[in-house]
Amino acid sequence: MSSPHQSVPPAKSSHTPDAGADTGGSSKPTVIRIPRLAFLGVFILLMCAFFAFVGWPIALWWLLLIPVGVGVWVQRTQTTVSAEGLDLRTVLGKRHLDWSQLKGVRIPKRGYVRADLVDGGEVKLPAVSYDRVRELANASGGRIPDPFAQPSASSTAKATGSEKADATTADANDSAEEAGTGATTTPNSAGTANGTSGTDTTAASAVDAEKTDPPARDE
Repeated sequence: MSSPHQSVPPAKSSHTPDAGADTGGSSKPTVIRIPRLAFLGVFILLMCAFFAFVGWPIALWWLLLIPVGVGVWVQRTQTTVSAEGLDLRTVLGKRHLDWSQLKGVRIPKRGYVRADLVDGGEVKLPAVSYDRVRELANASGGRIPDPFAQPSASSTAKATGSEKADATTADANDSAEEAGTGATTTPNSAGTANGTSGTDTTAASAVDAEKTDPPARDE
């Protein structure tokens, strides 16, 4: 008997997705852009340029173009990761890369991450710096491996077991080679010893024969 305060699951309706159904959340594009905090720096730059402009507006009006240009760069620079590929957008244009065109990614010491293409070309990924590589790998759905991922325990155990098996096989081969060398050396040594013994016995018999038979005298 259920109590009146027991929770009851909601009734299934036409708006309730089926169990295991893909609601489309995993296929939502991921946008990697310059952090919005950069606009704070744009504002500070604008204030500095404005004070200089007020002092001499006829000669320093062009200083106001600098924060405007930086703001446009912050707003437009981005890389969108989706199931169709990568959409790259910069200040001067945009470009789309299919996953089939992508060979891998390269992380330079400075600047944005580079995408190596199948045709041998190289393309910068706007706004994807070193600290955004993991975000790019997660958004790619496994198409780009995560270089910072730790190997699983099962993979480590398999690798360790394989190394131990290789070491055991190498030791067994070394032991077999040593055993084969010893078996080959023993008969040769024995044969050499037997041959030497036989030679010494023949020489001793010849000496005894000379002592027993006196030399013949000439008449």
